[in-house]
This record gives sequence, structure tokens and C-alpha cells, in this order.
Amino acid sequence: MNGEPGFETRAIHAGQDPDPVTGAVVPPVSLASTFAQTAVGVHSGFEYARTGNPTRAALETCLASLEGAARGLGFASGMAAEDAVLRTLRTGDHIVIGTDAYGGTFRIVSKVFEPMGITWTSVDLTDLDAVRNAMRTETRMVWVETPTNPLLTIVDIAAVSAIAHEHGARCVVDNTFATPYLQRPLPLGADVVVHSTTKYLGGHSDVVGGFVATNDLELADQLAFLQNAVGAVPGPFDCYLVLRGVKTLAVRMDRHCANARAVVALLTEHPKVSRVLHPGLPNHPGHDIARRQMSDFGGMVSFLVRGGRDEALEIVRRTKVFTLAESLGAVESLIEHPAQMTHLSVAGSPLAVPDNLVRLSVGIETAADLVADLSRALGGPG
Repeated sequence: MNGEPGFETRAIHAGQDPDPVTGAVVPPVSLASTFAQTAVGVHSGFEYARTGNPTRAALETCLASLEGAARGLGFASGMAAEDAVLRTLRTGDHIVIGTDAYGGTFRIVSKVFEPMGITWTSVDLTDLDAVRNAMRTETRMVWVETPTNPLLTIVDIAAVSAIAHEHGARCVVDNTFATPYLQRPLPLGADVVVHSTTKYLGGHSDVVGGFVATNDLELADQLAFLQNAVGAVPGPFDCYLVLRGVKTLAVRMDRHCANARAVVALLTEHPKVSRVLHPGLPNHPGHDIARRQMSDFGGMVSFLVRGGRDEALEIVRRTKVFTLAESLGAVESLIEHPAQMTHLSVAGSPLAVPDNLVRLSVGIETAADLVADLSRALGGPG
């Protein structure tokens, strides 16, 4: 085979060679908490399960390969992954985050790290002059989501990374919505990629996890120290579930994207919808950037309801195929009201989301069934 194997091949094989003892083609779930040593300090690469586990190592190798990273580290949740990255900051450091950052990111920055002496500024990351103006001598990190949650804003990764580097800061990109199948931030200039593996990477609403990838080996060592010292590591069965999900990531993402296009076509023509937020729409402000840095536009769709908050709440209550629930990125379609669900923590802050906003995680069901379900919920025929 010439060159690097394709994405789908790496998703199935990277870090997942057949077991040398049994020949099992699926990496075993290694449940051991400790590992035998032939002499003091002489072992097969594993000592204690918090420090390292064979199943976790397989997952970390696989996901690092998919992100084009020299090293990857698994965590117990997406927020645990974010926590580890933010712990590399020191008292007096400053972080720039987007004005529509994920509510959990805003919460951990403002409620956990700000009391420790970390300052922060929220800014529209699509406005490059605003990003430059937000940078300070003490700025050490710019935190990017693209597409953002839940407004699906597109941020120019290459441009923001360049600004961060001009000021001696790292650029961190939350790649959860796009996944490495649609977007790879590290080759675009980002220093760190974070994921909630709970979402598209796991893909089946049956596991919680997080991941960090980087090509900065000194930073990777620092993150590995934190991973072990703090101990927010995923269990081996969690790692197995994410590995299983990743094998079908490419085919699932193709279907997510195709179904999202069908849903968008309905919503853009519906009289009860005042605006559809999806980077695949030519009139989306970030459409051209998304075309440049993504291979497709993703399975997340948000829309604003013309009738306001009460009608939005009624719509999310009426769907049958779309399940009213938090989270996203799994095979089943989900619908939610961000202002009172996933983004309640930013209510009353500069990052608050509109109360007539509905967010969809478009699954891989039959597209016609999803369109019919939404049409009924919006008060149409069907």
C-alpha cells in the first residue's frame, strides 16, 4: 500500500491489530486494574489502569490517527478532556472564547477556572479584528468551536490559529460537531483538538467519553501527566464502545449529512420558521469557510421559530421520530430547546441563546420519516 491508508481503513484498523495471543480481530476489553511485572520496573507497557490500559491505548492510537495527531489522550467525558487542557493555564493567564461557546465550556471557564485566577473574554470569533483586539499580553489560549453549539457558526480555523500564534497563544478547537471525518483542525494550524466522544465518535448514545489530540509532544506529556494525576480516565468498556462506534463513523456521517440536507429543505420553506442555521446553506455567513475547511456540512441543524418561545416548546413536544433529549451525534434523531436544556447554564450571560431556538441532531433514520415528523410537529400535513 502506497502512502497513508484512507480514513475508513484507519478507523477500522489503527491501533487495532489482531490480538497476538488469541487472534481476536476486535481489541479485547482489558478489565485488569494492575499488570504483572517480570522485575521491578520491567513490564509490557502497562503498570496500573489509571495510568494506562490496553483498550484505552487502542482507542487513543486510533483517534490520534484520524485527527492527524502525534498523540491522543482519552478522558472520562468531554468536559474532563476540556478540564485537562484548561489546567495547562496558570494564574493570571487569559483565554479568549467565542460568544456562542458551548454552555459547559462557558461554565467551566467562568465558574471553575475564573475563581482560580484565569481571566477570559468572549468575542465573536468570526470577526478577526475583534479576535485581535481581544488578545492581551497574558493571553495563552483561544478556544474555538466550529461549527458552534447550538448556533452553528463557522470559525476560520487557519485565520484564528494564526492570530493566536502571533500573540504566543495556543489555539484549541472543539471538533465534536464536525468529527475528523469532516474536518481536521491540526493541519489547519490548531494546536489542540478536543472531542466529546459521547457524540458522533461513539455514535450510539451508550457511552460518555472525551479525547484530546495534539502534535505538540511537550504539551502531550503535560496532558498525560494530568490524565494520570487527576484520574478522569475512561473505563475499558467505554473505550471499547467508542472504538466500535468509530468503525462506522464515515458511513454514519455521510448519512447524517444527507438527512440534514433533507431536513433543511423542509425548514427553509416552512412559514413557521423564521431562520434556518446550517452551514450548508449558501446564505449562511460561514458557508464559504465551511466549504474550504470541511468536506461536508454535518448533521446538526438549528432553526428559529417565528412564533417565539412557546411555539418552540410546543414543536419539540410534538415530534415522535425525533426524541426530545439532550446530547447529539447518535444514530437516532434528537430535538431540544437549548435555552432551557443544554444551554441553561449560560442564561442571562453574554452567551445566552435565543429562546425561540430549536436544535436538531439529525440521525440516520429514513429521511422521509424525519421530514414527515417535523412537518407534523410544525403543524403541517402527515
